[in-house]
Amino acid sequence: MRRLFDVNNPLMRFLTSVFDLIILSVLWAVFSVPVFTMGAASAALYSAVYHHIRKGEDYLWNSFWDPFKENFKRSTLAWLVALVILGLLVFDAIVLRSLWIQNKPFGWLYWGVLVLLAFAVTWTVYLAAYSARFQGTVKDVLKFSFILFRAHPLILLAMMVLVIGGLALALTMPALVIIIPGAVFFGTTFLMESVFLKHMRPEDLERIQREKEEKDE
Repeated sequence: MRRLFDVNNPLMRFLTSVFDLIILSVLWAVFSVPVFTMGAASAALYSAVYHHIRKGEDYLWNSFWDPFKENFKRSTLAWLVALVILGLLVFDAIVLRSLWIQNKPFGWLYWGVLVLLAFAVTWTVYLAAYSARFQGTVKDVLKFSFILFRAHPLILLAMMVLVIGGLALALTMPALVIIIPGAVFFGTTFLMESVFLKHMRPEDLERIQREKEEKDE
């Protein structure tokens, strides 16, 4: 019985991670309420999931709040650009859906716009991940996140399944919304970090390897 409640027990570590994901999902939702802050909140969520849950670094609150403050301006400006793109696609989808329902010309374009919208939503996760893990200007975030977005089609498709699947699950099972954001970002960290490793400089890879060895000692 004592081993069951040991914090190093695999079951307890799993339950602790689930609880942390719920807390981070709630924090993300609260900090995303103004909408224009969703970019900074998403970058903070990615950073917290990667550093606190996956690597066991820092306290839960600090792992979210610190990157939120540090990346606020850059992430917010990049998110506003993405928000304009998303807004235009949503508007097009609404108009074209009306044409499609009425069986009018060009109504079939509705499905194409939905596909573009799915790609755009997935790209916002790339924005958040890049902003959370690397320094640079707003232009750098937009540019390099898009380059990475296009560079690895299979990972992009996996990301899209994860992100769109999470959205669909939230719509069909609203009770799970308290953990879905954190769970989706937990999954994306594995995909995004594999992409980042392929494009990091040798000195960055050496630093990561040293940090891993120090942690294992």
